[in-house]
Amino acid sequence: MSLENQVLAVILGGGAGSRLFPLTRDRSKPAVPLGGKYRLIDVPVSNCINSGVTQIFVVTQYNSASLNRHISQTYRFSSFSTGFVEILAAEQRRDSPGWFQGTADAVRQILPHLRDWRVKTLLILSGDHLYRMDYSKFLDRHKETEADLTISVIPANPEDAQGFGLLKTDAEGRIVQFREKPKGEALEEMRVDTTAFGLDAADAERKPYLASMGIYLFDFEKLVALLRRYPEADDFGGEIIPAAISDHNVQAHLFNDYWEDIGTIKAFYEANLDLAAPLPKFNFFNAAAPIYTRSRYLPPSKIQDSDIGNSLVSEGCILNGVYARNSIIGLRSRIDSGVRIENSIIMGSDFFESIPELRENLDSGRPSIGIGRDTHIRRAIVDKNVRIGKGVRLINEAGRTEYDAPDETFYIRDGIIIVPKNSVIADGTVI
Repeated sequence: MSLENQVLAVILGGGAGSRLFPLTRDRSKPAVPLGGKYRLIDVPVSNCINSGVTQIFVVTQYNSASLNRHISQTYRFSSFSTGFVEILAAEQRRDSPGWFQGTADAVRQILPHLRDWRVKTLLILSGDHLYRMDYSKFLDRHKETEADLTISVIPANPEDAQGFGLLKTDAEGRIVQFREKPKGEALEEMRVDTTAFGLDAADAERKPYLASMGIYLFDFEKLVALLRRYPEADDFGGEIIPAAISDHNVQAHLFNDYWEDIGTIKAFYEANLDLAAPLPKFNFFNAAAPIYTRSRYLPPSKIQDSDIGNSLVSEGCILNGVYARNSIIGLRSRIDSGVRIENSIIMGSDFFESIPELRENLDSGRPSIGIGRDTHIRRAIVDKNVRIGKGVRLINEAGRTEYDAPDETFYIRDGIIIVPKNSVIADGTVI
């Protein structure tokens, strides 16, 4: 069933993304590259399009220039369609002088723009999750139960559960209790029998919690009333949802498939490398529900005398005598002979350097964009447009877990080396 003209989607761009720093130093979370050629925002937008939801607003506030550019260059619908993907940037108005203070406050501040579309049902999504979901099934659940609010939930194990909003339901799936990130005894009190949601006994024992995915379907007028009733409430999870449960029909919709909140460097790193596995948890090779991104019209990658396994290689790359294992090599990567890459994410480049520019680099002793010969990179994330010289070793030789280089040319988080966008690593550097 097509959802066009029935549902309006709002994708929240998030705040400063401090847990993903330094990947968010120069961009917002949803603009962070994913899988060699995509960006995180492509996932919820593609899920919407594949589900027939084609009226989409992306709400931005922090460091949003590259996200705005990506949206404007990527998602263009036919003039015969009512579909759109548009940016709603944070703005200061007479009745709303402050910046967004949270998820609920962001939606509250953009209500005047949403009303122009005579919205009946509002789908609220996050811009930094990795999953594939058919929202039409979500809407069916919302309609069948005549819900004021439906929350998409996943079964969770005790270790993961304490990082999410947890809920309990009655026998019909109506939510009767909600707690945001409970710990200790409060966490134990949120255990439920997830066999009631279709899990088998073994899975139910491993995953005895229902965790909110931060994906909501609201009856629009009920949402407006809630936001007006609680004008000081800034967040959905901690404030609006617990308040709504007492006197609104709040339902749960189970999503029992792969879903990852890519909110930390470790989660981002592991989710990306899993994409290169022989049987990844998230499969980009799904023709029935593709993930869309910007069309760049790049040439095929050129690979010479290389040994590459369990890796993704994007378009426009030139790899000459490269050894790579369990890695992702992003757009326009130029990697020279003798380079060894292991368990790493190379994000590539936004542009090709011309022959005169390459000669100028050679004459000046500055590394070209890419990776110089005889370099070894292990357990690292190399952001876009980075220049790495010859004989460099990015291997965390000191075994640090956390570290910030004084010159800001690299950082270490959870033992993972991160080289920020546009950094220069000189010949022979050892990290």
